[in-house]
Amino acid sequence: MDSRLQKYIDTIPAVRDAAQLKETFWLNDRLVPREEQNVTLVNPDQIRDASDRLVRFAPYLKRVFPELEAVNGIIESELREIPEMKHYLNHTYQAGVEGRLMLKMDSHLPISGSVKARGGIYEVLKHAEDLALEAGMLKETDDYSILAEPGFQEFFGKHTVQVGSTGNLGMSIGIMSAKLGFRVIVHMSADAKQWKKDLLRSRGVEVIEYADDYCAAVEEGRKNSEADEMSYFVDDENSKNLFLGYSVAGERLKAQIEALDIPVDSEHPLFLYIPCGIGGAPGGVTYGVKEIYGDNVHCFFTEPTHACCMLLGMATGLQDQVSVKDLGIDGRTDADGLAVGRPSAFVGKVVEPMLSGIATIEDRKLYDLMRGLLSSEEIFIEPSSCAAFAALIRPEELKAYIEKMGLTDKMKNAVHIAWATGGSMVPDETREAYLKMGL
Repeated sequence: MDSRLQKYIDTIPAVRDAAQLKETFWLNDRLVPREEQNVTLVNPDQIRDASDRLVRFAPYLKRVFPELEAVNGIIESELREIPEMKHYLNHTYQAGVEGRLMLKMDSHLPISGSVKARGGIYEVLKHAEDLALEAGMLKETDDYSILAEPGFQEFFGKHTVQVGSTGNLGMSIGIMSAKLGFRVIVHMSADAKQWKKDLLRSRGVEVIEYADDYCAAVEEGRKNSEADEMSYFVDDENSKNLFLGYSVAGERLKAQIEALDIPVDSEHPLFLYIPCGIGGAPGGVTYGVKEIYGDNVHCFFTEPTHACCMLLGMATGLQDQVSVKDLGIDGRTDADGLAVGRPSAFVGKVVEPMLSGIATIEDRKLYDLMRGLLSSEEIFIEPSSCAAFAALIRPEELKAYIEKMGLTDKMKNAVHIAWATGGSMVPDETREAYLKMGL
């Protein structure tokens, strides 16, 4: 173990437990009220710009993806109440969940079936727009469905898009880039599932496999891209464009909550629980919802015990300057979408004043929760997604936060949203294998 980290292990219980591979729940002592938050790395105007760009691309997306025709090219997922899962958590884990429990089903997002369809697809679309505008082939006032024409396919075919991934980000980048006509290379870490590699290859994507972890795949992908002047690298460790694509989820969620006549205010708190890998998706979503609901929304990240990089980065304050391997943690987890050893270079800094806390969970419980959701609600999500329930099954720690925030008498009015991050594209045979795991 890195000796410089010993002081954190000695003084921060969550870091000590994480180093021992114990489940833990860290409450963020740097959380401050909305008016005291001073975030400068991103701003609300950039979210509006991202939202407008997705609207411009809607006619194109509707044209090339039949599954988007009925929703006019808008990529969005259902917000569904899951009362039987609430009963399951309260009965099986004595979770004591009050109020309503809902599932944000990014597990069923069109095109790539995961939360990465937000940031990943957005960044590819922005890159395509930038290239076409610069070449004088496109104006922002055009009907973007023209991007499906052969001339644009030929133009984009001269360019390459590359990304490093454990699976779901590579799927969204690969599927979208290939559809536009780009040459695509996805650098996959050892954690990536074979079915995801196979699916990408079936879409004409070049997949390069590595025996090492996620960070190594990203580094090799970055080097490979830098060597080609016609190549664009989607850098999950540093990308503000990915972050902004995820941030648009805030205004989308607000519309869904209002459509269900659900109040969110000081008497009706909102709790979000979002699985975390490198941090881009949960960070972007958190920033987006905080812009809308401020102190009335409470956001928690959730991670596997063997890949708790964001917890370590934020609890120590070291952010991306610490890796799980520095504490002797192997980074290996069945939650492939969360199998990241080092957090994002900037997400932790952005969410530091607004994140409520981080909970970790053992892999075996992911499978139990997956089966529990399927049996109680007939909804299947992949193991990574089931980390969304990690904080809810740590009722004592969550209760401590609720008491600290003065919310105890308001929890009967609360809404809890577990953010399901992937699962609908899992092949039947893989799904059946998952359902037998951990029994």
